[in-house]
Amino acid sequence: MYESAELPSALQPLLHDVVMCVAAPAFVASPRDGQLRGLRAEGFYGHDRRLLHTVCLLIDGREPEPIGVQPLGPDRVRFTSVHRYQGDPTDDPTLIVERVRVAGRGEFIQLRNVGTVTRSLRLELALATDLADIADVKRGRPAPTVACSASEDGGGLRWQAPAGLTEVRAAGEAEAPEVTDGPEGGTFAWPRIVLRPGEDWHTRVSVTGGAVPTPPGHPGAPRSAAAPWAAPRVAGDPRLVALVRQGLDDLGALRLADPERGTRTAGGAEDQFIAAGCPWYLTLFGRDSIWSARMMLPLGTDLARGTLWALARRQGTAHDVFREEAPGRILHELRPADAEHGHGLRLPSRYYGSVDATPLFVSLLVDAWHWGLPGDEVDALLPYAERAMEWVLETCAGDEDGFLRYYPRAGGLRHQSWKDSEDAVRDATGRRIEPPLALCEVQGYAYQAATGLAELLAARGRHDSAVRLRTWADALRKSFADAFWLSARHGPAPRYVAIAIGRGLEPVSGPASNMGQLLSTGILDADGCRDVAAWLASPELNSGWGLRSRSSALPGFNPLSYHNGSVWTHDTAIAIQGLSAAGRHEEAYALTTGLLDAASHFGYRMPELYGGDSRTPGAPAPLAYPAACRPQGWSAASGVALLGALLGLRPNATERVLHVTPMAQELSRAASLIRGVEGIRLAGRSITVRTGLPADGISVEGLPEGWKHSAGPSTP
Repeated sequence: MYESAELPSALQPLLHDVVMCVAAPAFVASPRDGQLRGLRAEGFYGHDRRLLHTVCLLIDGREPEPIGVQPLGPDRVRFTSVHRYQGDPTDDPTLIVERVRVAGRGEFIQLRNVGTVTRSLRLELALATDLADIADVKRGRPAPTVACSASEDGGGLRWQAPAGLTEVRAAGEAEAPEVTDGPEGGTFAWPRIVLRPGEDWHTRVSVTGGAVPTPPGHPGAPRSAAAPWAAPRVAGDPRLVALVRQGLDDLGALRLADPERGTRTAGGAEDQFIAAGCPWYLTLFGRDSIWSARMMLPLGTDLARGTLWALARRQGTAHDVFREEAPGRILHELRPADAEHGHGLRLPSRYYGSVDATPLFVSLLVDAWHWGLPGDEVDALLPYAERAMEWVLETCAGDEDGFLRYYPRAGGLRHQSWKDSEDAVRDATGRRIEPPLALCEVQGYAYQAATGLAELLAARGRHDSAVRLRTWADALRKSFADAFWLSARHGPAPRYVAIAIGRGLEPVSGPASNMGQLLSTGILDADGCRDVAAWLASPELNSGWGLRSRSSALPGFNPLSYHNGSVWTHDTAIAIQGLSAAGRHEEAYALTTGLLDAASHFGYRMPELYGGDSRTPGAPAPLAYPAACRPQGWSAASGVALLGALLGLRPNATERVLHVTPMAQELSRAASLIRGVEGIRLAGRSITVRTGLPADGISVEGLPEGWKHSAGPSTP
């Protein structure tokens, strides 16, 4: 029996060298040699439960020697190794071992004799598990190994505990293995495999399991293999093409479906959404899933529809302190069961502790309406958006300063926007600032939700409701301008936006990336957009690889801090979108090229975040953040977000106009980044947008009936 090493205690496992295969809600985390030894986050997983943590192959009592790892797609990978023999007349390997591992299924093992001598060998596969919850794995919490038993027919192994169960079987053309079970795990053994020169031997090992019985209607794998978005053809920079292609592959692997589907669309199509990220957040996350869907709107509205309905069905209906639920509030995250996350953090399976998901839900519906979501779908979802907006208005009305502020419960998330780590908010001196806080980008989200919903309601003839929302939004915009701007003693602009406002209108000083997410919300005027753009392009925030979450000139800056100096892929992409919408093409171009260069160093599978060190001749590649999720939903969708930003796409359903303002029309060197895209989806139609240098003009083909395009800018 293979002895697995003891798991390290109380430290989050590092992931930068882990090979991930994903087919949500399943994934496999492997070291680069393919041998699962029960260490760190290694293992086969399903529905937040580790099904196996040890799958170790031995030939004649020895581990084969690894020589290569090759991804075959987002859900599978091939590990290749060799087994060598003393006394061979040549140093060339003659026995090749290939293992193709597939998320949600198991692995295929093949031995190939490429030598000239017949080989007789013994193969063993050691198997074990702890059936640990993903939250325990994340916090580095050791769990005891679960005893296994032979299956009733003797052809497999079975692990069962209150936490769940796992079954492993071997099948194929090879003879059935000898099965050994025990308290520490089990073994499959093939005691005498004979391979003549040129022959091969193979077997399939299936891994199936179940977690704690999940609540009725819990999301699972989609029934359909078809993704709810179009497959575009992009002409332009090879880095951009590769980023979009890899991102769409990863998004396909991160898809989940809500089984509580309706029959609103033809055939009762299931409602699909994007899980937040692998391995820690492979589930429905309000904020993350919404942003992924917003970024993907240029490729169709089906993903937005599915995301909206999955969240609408779980919208808050009552006041619950433990869940932090309130009527109208949009879910933060959904898990199969309650979980302990360490450091006193205990979250329920259905948790609403997010201040931003609710206004973002409203804006996703408005954006989807502009991109052509069918009217009956818009009307069916509109009541949920109105209830969400009422939560925003009531929360602001109950705040002493009239802002959208979060007041977390004890034992819940301390910070409740996208920067949600324990030390997410620091001032210019590096001092940690505690809630309640009104974050700057959240006020932008609230403003955009109110103005967008007002436009939608006006289009439905509900002018009184629209006026009420516009009046409230105008007041918020004025209060924001009065409270959030801070004078800068140095830097590229005389002022910047505070990351947050504490009690008593006390601003949190120090430039941070949060202000970049304001640019496309409309809460800033033209002068404000200019000043924010200057900060985003400055060396303090632009690392050369993307946008730092905190200025490098401030105490407390750490390039490997989760939220105080690292670069987040989606944050950079959102800033680029905002800069493009505000007409700040020079600054948008600088961040875009840096992000594309970073993507080339990550094989175009962009991580959740990465190091914020400056790009210098001595730092030829960005540093990996060692515990980042990869793939991550909104990181994978960022390539499509760049398409929309580079082309300057902004549809307006009221006027039935597609505004197209390509970056290259204002900045000639941006012409090499993109020349056109086939497969943009607008109101159910596939359109083609081509662009180039200013002299080349803009071409838009295939617009829906009644739509036209405008080459001029539109107001964010």
